[in-house]
Amino acid sequence: MTDAKWREDFPYTSEGEDDVTRREFVRYLVLASGAFAAGGVGVAAWASLRRVNEGEPRRIVSLAEVPVGTAYLFRYPTEDDPAILLHLRPGDVVAFSQKCTHLGCVVYWDERHDELVCPCHEGIFDPQDGAVLAGPPQRPLERIDVEVRSDGEVWALHGGAT
Repeated sequence: MTDAKWREDFPYTSEGEDDVTRREFVRYLVLASGAFAAGGVGVAAWASLRRVNEGEPRRIVSLAEVPVGTAYLFRYPTEDDPAILLHLRPGDVVAFSQKCTHLGCVVYWDERHDELVCPCHEGIFDPQDGAVLAGPPQRPLERIDVEVRSDGEVWALHGGAT
């Protein structure tokens, strides 16, 4: 029996060259792609179910240290969770997770335009309630309940207390 025509033009062989067929390779590729997709869905589900407003009550800052129209960065509920406190009007403060709900980039306070901005994909959020004003995010920023206590200290509250 004669070798295939391509063997005459390409007579080199490799040990184990017939171990994986194209069909098996495609099967492995489809399985790996499915595993990555399932992992991505799992991470997205975990991120959307996790709430930032579940930490213990904690002092953030003295209101006197945050002038009206400015922001103060802090960590809540853990040291791995960036958050932003806005002093919008005298005595009126709000706080949000600083992670954009689109892909988790860090949002910042744009004083000139009075809005929270995600620089990664040009997401814009309302400083009053964290609602999406523009860009690809589909969900508002996670709000952190805060209160200004009688001594002028701003506290993050646990799980929806106001």
